[in-house]
Amino acid sequence: MLVKLGHPLLGQRVEIYVPDRAHSLSGKLIEWGQDMLVLHNGKHYIYIPLLQLSQMQAVAGAIGETDDPQSNFELHSEHFSYRNVLMNAKGMFSEICINGQPAVHGYLSSVMNDFFVFCSPAHHSIMVTLKHLKYLIPYSPNVNPYALTPDQIPLKPTPFSLARTFEQQMNKLVDQFVILNLGEDPNKIGLLKGIHQNIIELSNAAGESVYVHLDHVQTIHVP
Repeated sequence: MLVKLGHPLLGQRVEIYVPDRAHSLSGKLIEWGQDMLVLHNGKHYIYIPLLQLSQMQAVAGAIGETDDPQSNFELHSEHFSYRNVLMNAKGMFSEICINGQPAVHGYLSSVMNDFFVFCSPAHHSIMVTLKHLKYLIPYSPNVNPYALTPDQIPLKPTPFSLARTFEQQMNKLVDQFVILNLGEDPNKIGLLKGIHQNIIELSNAAGESVYVHLDHVQTIHVP
């Protein structure tokens, strides 16, 4: 049973399982907000949307208060929420995990109604739906991705105009070559032909039409 101002396991070491991830996440439960929790694993703060919480349980092993470095954001406040965490993370080198896929590293550049834009050296500008983010780890300011200098990886603006919602954004990309879900499935790479009643039509490498429901699209980017 949850309590009004947090969770009874606050301050304890816990193990958390999120959907589609082979391994659990463990650490000290630092914060429990209205739609996000925070773990500290001894090195990083891990921000996990509550909608991704599949299972959580206490585990043996105490963690002292001195194990917590300075947080990237203000915790334990009425303003702590999923959206505010994303807004505060803009421009910070971060690690994100999307539906159990390998972590992606880069910078969060924009936050819209139901998606955000993540600029990655490997994937360029990725649009990520809020409901599919598994976790976010903001790194300390002195950490540069892949040991690149700021001149080698400048935070560039998105090369196209942004819409308020993910579906509207998909409509703006009709007739462009796109990659869905980071290209994990070759059939989800191709020409975006249109969207009708939440069904996306792509033309794959063979020129065949492939249909995908919008709810199963975690990310989209234009290479």
